[in-house]
Amino acid sequence: MRSVIFMVRKAREKMQANRKASASGQEGFTLIEVIISLALVTVVFVSLAQLFTLSVMQNLRSNEMSNAIFLAQQQIDYLRTLTIDELGNFPTVNIGESNDELIDINQDGTQDFRRLTVVTPSQVANTAGFDVLVMVFPIFARNVAWDQLIANPDKYRVRAYVHTIITR
Repeated sequence: MRSVIFMVRKAREKMQANRKASASGQEGFTLIEVIISLALVTVVFVSLAQLFTLSVMQNLRSNEMSNAIFLAQQQIDYLRTLTIDELGNFPTVNIGESNDELIDINQDGTQDFRRLTVVTPSQVANTAGFDVLVMVFPIFARNVAWDQLIANPDKYRVRAYVHTIITR
């Protein structure tokens, strides 16, 4: 019993000593310290928010580039399936081919890209083939004239530019 009373007294003495220390201003943070720490935390959070926004924008651009490259490669793959006569007559409108297409890639009713395809007989000697150029533009280029897009693809932010030769 004596040891319990002794422990209670010691605890009471510690509490009183803590009260005296805090009453004399020895513990805690000053208002200036709190304001400075809040300012530092705010700067860190604002920087992280800007970094997050930049990351989201880069991901969107990367997604757009990937889709455009897919569309260009898809067109090249289709053209490789055609015979030499079909390539010479490209585009054949009666079977739905087009050399200037507005594409809705995700079927949401909104056009996403404009794909231009140019097929010309190859100028390389001793080659029975065709030069093929496929360019994919963002949709804001939908009202720009064909020849302007062909002449200045960088001006209209071309997203995919694939130039190849298809031989038979």
